[in-house]
Amino acid sequence: MAQDASSTSTLVTSTGAVACERCIVADTSLTRMRGLLGRSALPREEGILLRPASSVHTWFMRFPIDVVFLDRELAVLRVVPRLGPWRAVARRRAAAVLELAAGESERRGIRPGDRLAWAGR
Repeated sequence: MAQDASSTSTLVTSTGAVACERCIVADTSLTRMRGLLGRSALPREEGILLRPASSVHTWFMRFPIDVVFLDRELAVLRVVPRLGPWRAVARRRAAAVLELAAGESERRGIRPGDRLAWAGR
Protein backbone atom coordinates (compact mmCIF):
# COMPACT_ATOMS: atom_id res chain seq x y z
CA MET A 1 0.00 0.00 0.00
CA ALA A 2 3.00 2.32 -0.06
CA GLN A 3 2.72 5.21 -2.49
CA ASP A 4 4.64 8.39 -3.04
CA ALA A 5 2.94 11.74 -2.55
CA SER A 6 2.83 12.45 -6.29
CA SER A 7 0.57 9.46 -6.94
CA THR A 8 -3.16 9.43 -6.47
CA SER A 9 -5.61 6.63 -5.83
CA THR A 10 -9.32 6.31 -5.19
CA LEU A 11 -10.65 5.63 -1.70
CA VAL A 12 -14.00 3.86 -1.39
CA THR A 13 -16.25 2.89 1.52
CA SER A 14 -17.09 -0.71 2.39
CA THR A 15 -20.34 -0.27 0.43
CA GLY A 16 -18.39 0.73 -2.69
CA ALA A 17 -19.27 4.43 -2.53
CA VAL A 18 -16.45 6.76 -3.51
CA ALA A 19 -14.98 8.60 -0.53
CA CYS A 20 -12.28 10.43 -2.53
CA GLU A 21 -11.67 10.14 -6.29
CA ARG A 22 -8.14 11.52 -6.26
CA CYS A 23 -6.51 10.88 -2.93
CA ILE A 24 -2.93 12.07 -2.60
CA VAL A 25 -0.92 10.11 -0.03
CA ALA A 26 1.42 12.18 2.13
CA ASP A 27 3.53 9.62 3.95
CA THR A 28 6.84 11.40 4.39
CA SER A 29 7.58 14.08 6.97
CA LEU A 30 8.01 16.70 4.22
CA THR A 31 4.77 15.87 2.37
CA ARG A 32 2.81 15.71 5.64
CA MET A 33 4.22 19.06 6.76
CA ARG A 34 3.33 20.68 3.42
CA GLY A 35 -0.16 19.15 3.33
CA LEU A 36 -2.59 21.67 1.81
CA LEU A 37 -0.56 24.76 2.68
CA GLY A 38 -0.25 27.24 -0.17
CA ARG A 39 -3.43 26.13 -1.91
CA SER A 40 -6.33 28.50 -2.41
CA ALA A 41 -8.93 25.70 -2.56
CA LEU A 42 -9.39 21.93 -2.56
CA PRO A 43 -11.47 20.48 -5.41
CA ARG A 44 -14.45 18.32 -4.37
CA GLU A 45 -13.00 15.19 -5.94
CA GLU A 46 -9.56 15.57 -4.38
CA GLY A 47 -8.21 14.88 -0.90
CA ILE A 48 -5.01 14.18 0.95
CA LEU A 49 -4.29 11.25 3.26
CA LEU A 50 -1.69 12.10 5.90
CA ARG A 51 -0.05 9.10 7.50
CA PRO A 52 1.04 8.60 10.14
CA ALA A 53 -1.01 11.37 11.74
CA SER A 54 -3.32 11.76 14.72
CA SER A 55 -3.74 15.53 14.54
CA VAL A 56 -3.87 18.35 12.00
CA HIS A 57 -3.88 22.11 12.01
CA THR A 58 -5.21 24.65 9.56
CA TRP A 59 -2.80 27.45 10.40
CA PHE A 60 -2.07 29.64 7.38
CA MET A 61 -4.80 27.92 5.33
CA ARG A 62 -7.29 29.98 3.34
CA PHE A 63 -10.33 27.70 3.40
CA PRO A 64 -12.18 25.22 5.65
CA ILE A 65 -11.80 21.45 5.24
CA ASP A 66 -13.43 18.26 6.46
CA VAL A 67 -11.11 16.14 8.59
CA VAL A 68 -11.60 12.36 8.80
CA PHE A 69 -9.56 10.49 11.42
CA LEU A 70 -8.76 6.87 10.53
CA ASP A 71 -7.24 3.90 12.35
CA ARG A 72 -4.59 1.58 10.85
CA GLU A 73 -7.22 -0.39 8.94
CA LEU A 74 -8.73 2.85 7.55
CA ALA A 75 -11.81 2.63 9.76
CA VAL A 76 -13.32 6.07 10.44
CA LEU A 77 -12.85 7.10 14.08
CA ARG A 78 -14.09 10.69 13.93
CA VAL A 79 -15.27 13.23 11.37
CA VAL A 80 -14.75 16.96 11.92
CA PRO A 81 -16.77 18.84 9.29
CA ARG A 82 -15.84 22.30 8.03
CA LEU A 83 -12.78 22.92 10.19
CA GLY A 84 -11.94 26.56 9.59
CA PRO A 85 -8.55 28.24 9.20
CA TRP A 86 -6.40 28.73 12.29
CA ARG A 87 -7.72 25.65 14.12
CA ALA A 88 -6.22 22.39 15.36
CA VAL A 89 -7.89 19.05 16.03
CA ALA A 90 -6.72 15.60 17.15
CA ARG A 91 -8.01 12.08 17.82
CA ARG A 92 -6.27 9.62 20.08
CA ARG A 93 -5.38 6.32 18.43
CA ALA A 94 -5.73 7.74 14.92
CA ALA A 95 -3.12 6.45 12.48
CA ALA A 96 -4.06 8.63 9.50
CA VAL A 97 -6.07 11.71 8.60
CA LEU A 98 -8.02 12.25 5.40
CA GLU A 99 -8.55 15.90 4.49
CA LEU A 100 -11.42 16.66 2.11
CA ALA A 101 -13.10 19.79 0.79
CA ALA A 102 -15.56 21.28 3.29
CA GLY A 103 -18.89 19.47 3.13
CA GLU A 104 -17.60 16.40 1.30
CA SER A 105 -17.73 14.01 4.27
CA GLU A 106 -21.44 14.72 4.70
CA ARG A 107 -22.16 14.68 0.96
CA ARG A 108 -20.43 11.31 0.63
CA GLY A 109 -21.98 9.91 3.82
CA ILE A 110 -18.69 9.27 5.64
CA ARG A 111 -19.38 8.47 9.30
CA PRO A 112 -17.56 6.97 12.30
CA GLY A 113 -17.48 3.19 11.97
CA ASP A 114 -17.21 3.22 8.16
CA ARG A 115 -14.23 1.40 6.68
CA LEU A 116 -12.37 2.85 3.71
CA ALA A 117 -10.22 0.93 1.23
CA TRP A 118 -8.18 1.61 -1.87
CA ALA A 119 -10.21 0.91 -5.02
CA GLY A 120 -8.96 -2.03 -7.05
CA ARG A 121 -6.88 -3.58 -4.27
